[in-house]
This record gives sequence, structure tokens and C-alpha cells, in this order.
Amino acid sequence: MARRIGASLTVKLVGLVGIFVALPIVLYGQFEDADRQMRDLVTRAIQDRSKLISHALAPILEQAQPSTGSGLNAQLAKFTSDGTVLRLMLQPVDGGNFYFVASAPTIRADDVAPELDELARRGILKKLSEACMWDASDELRYKQRDGSVELLTSIIPIKNERGCWVLSSTHTTSEFLNTSIGRPYWETRAVRVAAAIYLVLAVLAVLAAISIWISLRRFRDVAGEIAEGRIGDYAFSQRNVVPELSSVARGFDKLVLDLKRLSRQIRQSAEDNAHSFKTPLAAIQSSLAPVRRSVPLEDQRSRRALEIIDSSLARLLALVNNAQRLDSSAADLVEAPRILVNFTEIVGDATLNFREIMASRDIRLIRRVDDAVMVRRGVLEIALQNILENAISLSPRGSSIVLTLTRNSRSVELQIDDEGPGIEADKIDRVFERYFSSRPNRSDMSTANEASPAGHSGLGLWIVRRNIELLGGRVSAANRIGGGLSVAIVLPRNGD
Repeated sequence: MARRIGASLTVKLVGLVGIFVALPIVLYGQFEDADRQMRDLVTRAIQDRSKLISHALAPILEQAQPSTGSGLNAQLAKFTSDGTVLRLMLQPVDGGNFYFVASAPTIRADDVAPELDELARRGILKKLSEACMWDASDELRYKQRDGSVELLTSIIPIKNERGCWVLSSTHTTSEFLNTSIGRPYWETRAVRVAAAIYLVLAVLAVLAAISIWISLRRFRDVAGEIAEGRIGDYAFSQRNVVPELSSVARGFDKLVLDLKRLSRQIRQSAEDNAHSFKTPLAAIQSSLAPVRRSVPLEDQRSRRALEIIDSSLARLLALVNNAQRLDSSAADLVEAPRILVNFTEIVGDATLNFREIMASRDIRLIRRVDDAVMVRRGVLEIALQNILENAISLSPRGSSIVLTLTRNSRSVELQIDDEGPGIEADKIDRVFERYFSSRPNRSDMSTANEASPAGHSGLGLWIVRRNIELLGGRVSAANRIGGGLSVAIVLPRNGD
């Protein structure tokens, strides 16, 4: 069972889906932790640099006048680098609003008011006010009116007698904007590119799995159509659309052709062998006729020898017929179409074929069958014929055979009850074995069977079991209370 589960494609697909789901979750957590550590190092370095700048500016701001913005612009320009924007604002001692004093790079006078409005709208001025009370270092991304994005990395307060100076440091270069500073890690470009690639891989994997599933389903449908005899040769290759499965399709087509060829060869060989054996047997029988007429009636020893020869010839002829029947049945197992048929009609036709022999034996047939019972046809006729022959040959004159056909939600059951001698309890388990026969001599049985119980080779019920099991069913036998044998066949309903 464990080996079967381990070989299941469904189990492997479920495992693959689990890996696809778990892997990004695990990796995302590890990468996020690593990015957080990197981000903390970078922001700490930027903030330390801003503090150094603020310490350098502190003596200058002690003497500077807010009106001398151009001079402060030049001082700030000494500390800027590519992509770094330094802004210096002042909140007077008496509190109130912040005043924009200087920046590097320099901002035009016309752009000062709009930028202050944008900073106020983004809540940055509030952070500046808080920085005058306590350290308010934080990372914040915001968009300027011209559409450019800036990353605020530090807010450093510088307090003196003129009020609270605030030095803010922002960055506009892609080296900073592409990091996760100031935004969730999943919004970074690297994560989104990785997610897109992973999504493409997942889609390709799903498409591959669906393609394999469709191909296997198509092969299953083709196999079903071949079994039902509704499709010609080379069906697998014609229906296959996956180039990688072309060799598999050709292999299946070759197997089907080989099976059909084998079936024809078996049937032809059975006919040839039967003809080869029956011709000399017929010659022997015809040659015995003058010998039988020339033997005097009082020569009992010669008469007994002729009877033994006749009995042996009858046995040989029966064996030849059984061998031909067995081979033909084997050929039918390979080539017979597995189509849905009305089992009720098959049962009715089979009983009509035995109507004359049952009438001659004064055997009454009682049928209790449901209407329109559908099963998958294969070699049902042969199995039903063998069971009826067995029941009729063992039933005494004036007896009855009860044939009951019922169905339920999942299966169909055919039960044939006779009033014959039954089978010894210690032998009933072997009744469906090959070459097993347990026929008593009964004076009220048909003369053909009285001549020699050996005329039955023990293949009939074995063929029944083989054919029924091939159709996914089962067959059993049990002695009836009061005498007789009951044979029950159970088949899947509608061939499912």
C-alpha cells in the first residue's frame, strides 16, 4: 500500500504544490530578516552621518541669521552628495510654524511654499515639530509635486537661543529608492520581480501538470474506445498531441495491434487444431461401423472392447471441442468489445436457446428479472451459457431452475438455482478450478451425460470465473438448503 501511494502522481502533485506554497513563505521570512538587518545598518549610518553634519552646523547656526539663507545654502552644499537633499528649517523660540531657511541643492523661491504645503500634507512638518521635543528619527517616502519620489531618512534637531533648527536628510537616487527603507519589504523591486518569476514558474508547472493529466485522460478515453470497439488502429498516435508522449503512443498502438493479431492467430489455430483432430476421429468412427456389424452378438468381450473405443472416441471428441472452445474464448477475451448492453435481454436470449432441451427434460424455468439492467459486455454470453448448461445437465426431470436478476445502486446480481445433487461440501471451494469436475452418475440425467461423466472436462465453470472477473465482477457457488446448487454472479452496474 505504501509503495502504491508513493508511486501515485496525485500524491507527488500534492507534494509539489505544498513545496510551491511553503518555499516562498520560508524564503520570504529569511530574506526579510536579512533585509531588515541591512536596512537598519544603512539607516543607522545615514542618521549618524546626519548627526555629524548637525554637529558641524551647530556653531554656524549660533551666529547665523534666518535671513542669510544663501550663506547657509553654501554651508549645506559642503555636506551633500549625489542624490542627497539636505533641508534646514527653523521653529522660533515662541513656537508656531516652521520657516524654510536653506537647502542643498538649492530650491527656487517659487517652489518653497508648494514644498512646505506638500510636507505639511504628508505629515512631515508634524514630525519636525516632534523632533524639537524629542528625537523623531523615522523613514518616510513621499512624492513631490513634480512626481519625483523622495526618501526621508533622518530628522535631526539643533536647538539654540534662536529656536529649534531641524536638519532633514532625504534621498532621491535609485540606490536608496529601490531598497525597502520606508516601505514594506514586499513592495521592493527585487521581491516583485522574484514573485513575477515564481508566478510564471508556477503557471508553467500547472500547465505542465494539466497537460500530463489531459494526455493521460486522453489515453484512458482511447483505451476505453478501443475496448468498446468504436475506434480503429493507431488511435493512440492519432489522438496524442504531446510530442514527448509520441513514443508511448506508438508503443500502445503496437501493443493493440499485437493483441488483435494474437487473437486472430489463437482463433485460427483453434479451428485448425480442431479440424486436424476431428478428421482422424471421424475416420476412426466410420471405420468402426463395419467392425461393429461383423462382431457376433454373443462375443461379449469384443462388444465390450468396441464400447470402450466408442467411449474413448467420445471423450477425445469432447476434449477437442472443449479445447477449441477454450481457445476461442481466450480470443474473445482479447478482441470482444466492452460495450454497455442490456443484460436482461442477454439472459432472455440465453434461456431461449435452451428452451427445447429443457422441454425434453421436463425442466421448468422460472425467471425473476429486473428490466433494462445495463452491464459492460465482454464474454457474458459464454459465461451464462456454461452456467445454464451445468444447471440443466445436473437437474432431474420435472425439476425447476430459478433465474433471478436484480440490481442495486452499485452492482448487478444474477443468481441461478437448480434442484440437482449439489456438490460435496469439501469440494465446493474447488468448483471454479480448472479441470475440476465432480459429476455423479444419475439415471434421470440426459443420456449424453450418462454415457461418461468424463465427457465434461472441468473447464466450463472455470471459464465462467475467468470471464466474469475480467469484467470486474465475481462469481460464487453454494449448496442450497434442501438440495441443489446456487451460482451467483455479481457485476458492476453500468460497467463502472
